[in-house]
Amino acid sequence: MSTSQAKGPSPLDNDEMLLVLQQSLTKKRVLIVDRHSPARDSLRLMLGALGVTLVHGAGNSAEVIRQVKTNRFDIVLSDFVLDDGRDGQQLLEELRHAHLIPLSTVYMIITSERGYTNVVSLAELAPDDYLIKPFTAEQLKARLVRSIYKKHVLRHIYEQIERGALQEAIVACDRVIHQQPQYMYDALRFKGDLLHTLGKTHEAEEIFRRVLEGRVVPWAKMGLAMALRDRGALDEAEQLAEQVTAEAPDYLSAYDFLASVHEAQGKLEAAQQTLQRAADASPHNTVRQRLVGDVAARNNDLLAAEKAYGKVIERSKGSSLRTVDDFANLSRVLVERGNVSASRKISAEMKREWRGDMQAELAALVTESLCLNSEGAADKAQHLVDQALALQKMIVDEAAEKGKHVSQRLAVDLAHACYATGKEGEATKIMRQVAAENHEDAHLINHITSVFEKTGQPDAGKAMLDQVGKEIVELNNKGVLAARSGDLEGAVKLLIQAVEQVPNLQFLVNAAKAIFALMDKKGWDAELAARALDYLQRAQRKDRKSAKVASARELYVTVAKKYGIATDKT
Repeated sequence: MSTSQAKGPSPLDNDEMLLVLQQSLTKKRVLIVDRHSPARDSLRLMLGALGVTLVHGAGNSAEVIRQVKTNRFDIVLSDFVLDDGRDGQQLLEELRHAHLIPLSTVYMIITSERGYTNVVSLAELAPDDYLIKPFTAEQLKARLVRSIYKKHVLRHIYEQIERGALQEAIVACDRVIHQQPQYMYDALRFKGDLLHTLGKTHEAEEIFRRVLEGRVVPWAKMGLAMALRDRGALDEAEQLAEQVTAEAPDYLSAYDFLASVHEAQGKLEAAQQTLQRAADASPHNTVRQRLVGDVAARNNDLLAAEKAYGKVIERSKGSSLRTVDDFANLSRVLVERGNVSASRKISAEMKREWRGDMQAELAALVTESLCLNSEGAADKAQHLVDQALALQKMIVDEAAEKGKHVSQRLAVDLAHACYATGKEGEATKIMRQVAAENHEDAHLINHITSVFEKTGQPDAGKAMLDQVGKEIVELNNKGVLAARSGDLEGAVKLLIQAVEQVPNLQFLVNAAKAIFALMDKKGWDAELAARALDYLQRAQRKDRKSAKVASARELYVTVAKKYGIATDKT
């Protein structure tokens, strides 16, 4: 839970609480999530007695996803036990991960005494509050008013974050720190995270050290550990993260971070073990299960990879986090384990679930090609690869036309099938393109490396990745040097050419920033601005947490504000 929740926010006086309730609570739109209709009706009546009339209900997670996509809810009241073995904590994770509810939404979990420990244990995404059954209308009112008041205090921080104005969000944090000391630690946490997002590592480090001087809390230690990692102090970062896992074993994001440090240190077995500990404690977290599968596959621990990928499919039914890649991952591992029949079964399940989806059809062709190749039917395998290559071209063309996402991992699997059937030219072309467009995605680069190893050409793989990296640096430097010399028009032209050639995160960000810098000097250009915003959105889809993306977004907001242009959320 957040620091203020653990301690409890400073109590408001009765008049102020009543004022907040009368002016705010009755106007809020509420979503009740409970698999039992009578329980939803009972809570609806309780809310009605408090004057809350804008109340919606959802009986399962899929219905929640549908509702939040069509309505903006101020409050979500979710039972801890949901459908299909999922829980309210997992739902919160999904809603936040997919940015389906804003930061200003109050998310409260309703639980039994027995379920309470499950709620408070998953500290990296704590609910705003929790209610233990049974409770009265007065208790519900008090908890809602307290949470609404806190959201009100922090509202300017939320607004600036959602606009992408991160510097202004930091200013809003400082205002809360000075004017609302009872929420100082909440504001310091936001400020530290914002500084980290903007790549201001040393300033973020100072914030987290300041917090730790006053109180030892897991999130501050983790913030400090991230800052240390980002400036290359991996051993110190590892030590701090290990302290958190020892002192607060239920703070599960610490395990994810520690595993990433282990990977950076080349300790792949330690990374797998660390992630597995967190996955065992939080079995419904599909993102973490994928990471377990990925690192286990890299370690050639195929049984562990099969189990992890299987859990992802099993636990993500009806979830917006479910992808074709999940099925492709499991199918690929099953082939590598020699279980061709099981691989075909998973592939068939994928085709049923994703009927009409071209990427699912591509994944099925690639999987069957690998199956046939393992059975010695090389001619049949080659025929399917030819079909897959033609389908991949259609997918890429459609994606370019309609702005759709193309699975890069699946493209690497296609390259694997090409190598396996003697189509080295096509395979290398695919690998070069994927590597160039995703050179900052460590997991995808690792997947490329593993395919080269499995096909008996690790040296060739390393040489190709090194060459791609060199070409990217040279291409980028031309535009950057033009910008530094003051030739902004030339920089924009060169970087746009670079994006059209290789739409990787670095080029997308640099081209967007060059365009915004040009407009800052020469004036707003609607057509150029639309292009830059498209680049920014594409970069964000690649890595929403990237400091480079945040910096470009910040520049966009600043320049747009200068010319009185309203900024849309990306």
